[in-house]
Amino acid sequence: MTIRFKTLACAALLLAAAVPAGAALRVLACEPEWGALAQALGGAQLDVAVATNGLQDPHQVQARPSLIARARNAQLLVCTGAELEIGWLPVLLQQSGNPVVQPGQPGNFAAADFVRKLEVPTVLDRSQGDVHAAGNPHIQTDPRNIARVVQALTARLQQIDPAHAGDYAQRGADFERRWQQAIVRWSAAAAPLRGLPVVSQHKAFAYLYDWLGLREVAVLEPKPGVEPSVAHLQQVLATLKSTPPAMVVYAAYQDPRPSEWLSRNGGVPVVKLPFTVGGTEGAKDLFGLFDDTVARLLAADKR
Repeated sequence: MTIRFKTLACAALLLAAAVPAGAALRVLACEPEWGALAQALGGAQLDVAVATNGLQDPHQVQARPSLIARARNAQLLVCTGAELEIGWLPVLLQQSGNPVVQPGQPGNFAAADFVRKLEVPTVLDRSQGDVHAAGNPHIQTDPRNIARVVQALTARLQQIDPAHAGDYAQRGADFERRWQQAIVRWSAAAAPLRGLPVVSQHKAFAYLYDWLGLREVAVLEPKPGVEPSVAHLQQVLATLKSTPPAMVVYAAYQDPRPSEWLSRNGGVPVVKLPFTVGGTEGAKDLFGLFDDTVARLLAADKR
């Protein structure tokens, strides 16, 4: 047994011992999708708070006092990882002073650790904008990634709260069964979209496109996280003459004006996608997130 494994095992035992019998496990989720997933897997065994909402940029969050207090008392932190929260989470963890949820501890869960990352840069150059060394962090836009996280998060809940391990296993198996059925349904419904050329406002949907077979032919931002000027939008529009896109896509939390500009000047249908739970009225939970996403894409296809 290695020293690191012994350390993690001891930390897990201490955390498990810190969960009183009959008390709800206190969970802080960085993004709405992980809060929704944790609640679905934990039910009444969990007390879940979410640091962001569906209309908030997950890259930019203020470590407000109420959030610090929640982090200080959390027994499990569930975030995306892959540097998505690098601008605010380290500060939050440092100010919380909570050893249980620090990186490397069982109480710190990063969903992106359990999926294959796309768009991993071969050369890291921060001058190119909001580039993530670990790859594109927006893994929640592909439901197949959610399925992988379900298994990993279920196992982590069982590890830190063994008294309810059977409950987590039952909920995890039930969720996974329903989720796999839904993936089949969503994939079949979205089949007409395969091969469709699309424009993105931000590099937010690489995993969605990978799942559905959509082709990203342009991005409106000149660099990730940098708002495009009108001059840049005009340049993008000129490049699209050879490959007219079927739609331009933006996330619900974003300012839609760049996408609307392309729509007005290029005659391209504009689509607002929820991006996460709570991003649109229809995305009330994880199942609604993909019901609404697929429906909005199909409605925009005017072929």
